[in-house]
Amino acid sequence: MVFLAKSTMSQRLPALSLAAVPGRRRATLDLAREIESRGFPAIYCPSMNDGVSLCGALAQVTERVRFGTSIQPIYTRHVQDFAQAASFIHETSGGRFDFGIGVSHAPAMDRLGVSTGKPLGDIRRFVDELRAVPRAGELPRIVLAALRQRMIGLAEEIAGGLVFANGARTHMTTSLGALRAESRADPGFFIGNMIPTVVSDDIEAAKARNRRTLASYAALPNYRAYWKEAGYEEEMNAVEQALAAGEFDRVGQCLSDRWLADTTLFGPPAQVREGIEAWFDAGIKVPIIVPSSTNGGQFRAFEEFFGIWA
Repeated sequence: MVFLAKSTMSQRLPALSLAAVPGRRRATLDLAREIESRGFPAIYCPSMNDGVSLCGALAQVTERVRFGTSIQPIYTRHVQDFAQAASFIHETSGGRFDFGIGVSHAPAMDRLGVSTGKPLGDIRRFVDELRAVPRAGELPRIVLAALRQRMIGLAEEIAGGLVFANGARTHMTTSLGALRAESRADPGFFIGNMIPTVVSDDIEAAKARNRRTLASYAALPNYRAYWKEAGYEEEMNAVEQALAAGEFDRVGQCLSDRWLADTTLFGPPAQVREGIEAWFDAGIKVPIIVPSSTNGGQFRAFEEFFGIWA
């Protein structure tokens, strides 16, 4: 694996999303060390595979970088197990761990045979029970997965922050308006967003890659409701028509360039850097880049992303 030189640029650096897949877990930890050595502020582990285990390993192989789950579905383990694991990682990392949690999505939970309730009630109950587990030890900062204003408000009430996934940048003023000014200004209150990102001079190929990434999200009712709220009713209505006709392959075609530019980053290095700055300016304190590549997997995507800071 060949990495490019560490950046000397003064531009604000984003956090990075990192997943560990079977057969590449040791290499993923090497990549985490590389992320830290380059000065990126944080690493966040998505719900695919086992983000909690990856965070446990990050506590041991890194020294300075902050890290966390973004997010861990609350239904996949007993709350007592979560409390013990989160406290262990928090303590052994020297307080660098953020426990990002959420309800995930109905199709994913259905595949596991998990029965779920109302998202707001389930999250509130989980956080209460997590904090009540005896002899678990000190817990890390809790961050809630959020899209719409009721969950954003709950994050301010019971947690230490919130994280969007595939949020719409132009809608952030409205979304973050659900928070008090004090929370928006508080450096200890986490406000993040996971942003699918492809660095490529072939803009059309980069857009196509992001469309493939987000087509499955567009198939979810809660995401369509959010994106309609954000001003993309025409696109989401077209998605619903495609799904009703059983034409899932057509979903990506319904996602306009305007929508794509508002929810993802793509294009040559300068364009991606400008897009990251725009996310900071929109009120996202921690943009979380989710790298993809038009011609390779995660490791190739990171090489391409590191290259924009050379």
